[in-house]
Amino acid sequence: MSESPKSTNKLRLAAEARLEEIAARREIDGTAFDQAKLIHELQVHQIEMEMQSESLKMAIAALEASHNRYLDLYELSPVGYLTLTPSGEIAEINMTGAQFFGLDRSGLLKRDFSAFISREDGERWRQFFQTLVRQGGDAKAEFRLTRHDLNLIDLRLDCLAVRREPEDFVIHVAMTNITARMDAEKRLRDQEHLFRVIAERLDGFVAVLDAKGRRIYNSPSYERLLGPRHSIGTNSFLEIHPEDRTRVIQAFSETVTSGIGQLLEYRFLLPDGSIRVMESRGGVAWDAGGQTQYVVVVSNDVTERKEAERKIHHLAFYDSLTKLPNRLTLNDRLQQAMAASKRSGQYGALMFIDLDNFKSLNDAHGHVVGDQLLIQAGQRISDCVREIDTVARFGGDEFVVVLGELDVDLGKSVIDAGIIAEKIRATIAQAYVLEKTSKDAASQTVNHRCTASIGVILFMNHDQSEEEVLKLADIAMYRAKDRGRDLLLWCGWLRQQARMPPGFR
Repeated sequence: MSESPKSTNKLRLAAEARLEEIAARREIDGTAFDQAKLIHELQVHQIEMEMQSESLKMAIAALEASHNRYLDLYELSPVGYLTLTPSGEIAEINMTGAQFFGLDRSGLLKRDFSAFISREDGERWRQFFQTLVRQGGDAKAEFRLTRHDLNLIDLRLDCLAVRREPEDFVIHVAMTNITARMDAEKRLRDQEHLFRVIAERLDGFVAVLDAKGRRIYNSPSYERLLGPRHSIGTNSFLEIHPEDRTRVIQAFSETVTSGIGQLLEYRFLLPDGSIRVMESRGGVAWDAGGQTQYVVVVSNDVTERKEAERKIHHLAFYDSLTKLPNRLTLNDRLQQAMAASKRSGQYGALMFIDLDNFKSLNDAHGHVVGDQLLIQAGQRISDCVREIDTVARFGGDEFVVVLGELDVDLGKSVIDAGIIAEKIRATIAQAYVLEKTSKDAASQTVNHRCTASIGVILFMNHDQSEEEVLKLADIAMYRAKDRGRDLLLWCGWLRQQARMPPGFR
């Protein structure tokens, strides 16, 4: 180790100062100057040598510490380091790199690195290494290596070709173990493949949305139903019926926030303007931070099911011929009207209507013609009442009308109900044009006149049940028939409690 002149002078000055201290302590005799001077020089030289030795020891210790730190960084780094010759032999390798191969360092030096490259990556490595040797510089790539125990390991290689002399260069390689990442990516690909296989074979529709409702994935069933316009990145809420959109967006936001999916039914707009009814349930996929990343929505087209349910409901609660409410619906509507009347203090009314001499029409022209009359009569009755009222087919040629929200005054309610009942009676009595057909002859027109007998009752704050109210109105209707038909007659209790207007019986 050489020292600079400045450093040497500084050292000599320090040595002389130390010698003076020693001389002062020893009280050197000034008369022996030459001898003392010689001794002085020798002592200074000795001290210089001692101080240089101390400095050297400190430098060696620092160098050893630095070397040890370098060894720790190099040998124990999580990254494997090796140096390759231009022929591809391993010239140097750290302990981490040796562990990647499952061998001691001594078993790797001077070995051909390509011997550890997996068979499927062999040709790609050969081309990669030749290019690196030929062009120099840096390059990176991922390869699968075969360990000593024949297990495979995925490594990312960051390579740098360094030229020491025109004919001498080496290739430094940093190796990062990416096996866990590659395994995770493979599992993800496998899961994605499985997901796609399942999604593509479901009868329903599968969509993956981001946290804002934009499409990330559509199952092929969506593409078949909606066409290519519903592609990746589009707003999934745009195809929701405007009347249902706000409700669906709200439910989606709650799912994103809470992580709990909801079952929803809504109307779906198709490109041709038609409407389908969808039933959807969402599931949440979280990111590493526990935040909602994706919402997987599985939907089913329930249009046919809803239509079937509607038809079943209609068959259960409506008359198949006239399409009017049947007796089951009538009982429910009457119950509601009577309860509302009791709460509001307003009267309601019930009319029992029977078509006069209907049997003779059936006997003369058949049930097909009779059915036409029932349909037209039901429509005429419906045209005479308000939207809040109920017209039901009770059975055969009998109809029932329920009027709600009349008036709090009995007399006014009688007048209002009577006006509607009289309108119904007069409308039914108008001529009917019916069509009679047969297999053997041309169709013929049947002109028919029909009348009705009507029994009317008002209800509010009395103890009669729905059945009793129907029975009383039925009794009043039969009394009307007994009095000559084409007549409306009020229930007996009402005639006793209210002064009937002129013309009301």
